[in-house]
Amino acid sequence: MLYFSSKEHSALDSYVAVRMRNKERGATLIELLVGLTIGLLTISVGLGAIMMSRGVTTTVSDTTTLQQQASYAFRVIGQQLRQAGGRPLNAAADPRDAATFVQPTAISLSGLPPIAGLDAPTASQFAISLRSVNTSESIYPTPPSSTPITGYLTRDCLGSNSGIASAPIILNQFRKNGTDLECSNSIGDVQPIISNLVDIQIRYLQQRLNIADSQPQFRYASAANLSSTDWPEVYGIEVCLELEGEQLIDTVGASYTKCNGTTAIRGNKLRMVFKNVFHIRNHAWPKAIS
Repeated sequence: MLYFSSKEHSALDSYVAVRMRNKERGATLIELLVGLTIGLLTISVGLGAIMMSRGVTTTVSDTTTLQQQASYAFRVIGQQLRQAGGRPLNAAADPRDAATFVQPTAISLSGLPPIAGLDAPTASQFAISLRSVNTSESIYPTPPSSTPITGYLTRDCLGSNSGIASAPIILNQFRKNGTDLECSNSIGDVQPIISNLVDIQIRYLQQRLNIADSQPQFRYASAANLSSTDWPEVYGIEVCLELEGEQLIDTVGASYTKCNGTTAIRGNKLRMVFKNVFHIRNHAWPKAIS
């Protein structure tokens, strides 16, 4: 058993008192400043990561939206472009017989260009107009019935067909109205197909046969370069769409190439340009040129 003298007890009490005071003492000003600095740095790093993640998410979301809109627009426009100038076929007695087109009638395309366009249309005009002859089809219902019914498998750009009586010619017209790409059908219904549209540019692929070497000649042409007799020689169409995202992003002065071939600054929104070429299925061999 240990015994302490009064002097030793006094020293021990002093030591304990000092230790207790040290434990009860708060942080110094320097310690507080260091702690605040570390905390602010941690918050800054966290906020930076959140902002970067949000920016990437916004860009990816806008990119996906614009790609989906362009894909849908090309699907609708392409379907009608391929059908431009189309006429119904005569029924063949034997499947091995060559198919022939129905000859021009009062409801044919006679006198009407299957394709027509404008390079700089006004707000009320259409950039491109496409025509084909409407036709009914024999549709066979599900067995056991074998009696065909008359229906319309061909659809316009709005997914409808009002019938030969009201629309002997299927007309599809496309134009830019504000930021919408609109389509008008044979009976005058107009609906937007996609939004976020900045510009639509169309070039025409013209084909002619050169008598000198019996070889076809090809060229890209604008609507202004095509006369009234040149439109039947158009065998393909290039469609270019420029779309703009909805979210504000930092593009740091990045540039891009527009549909008309010029370079422009992206600004503070995502800009994307899409091009596609469509072949016209009903294009006949062109006339010869000297």
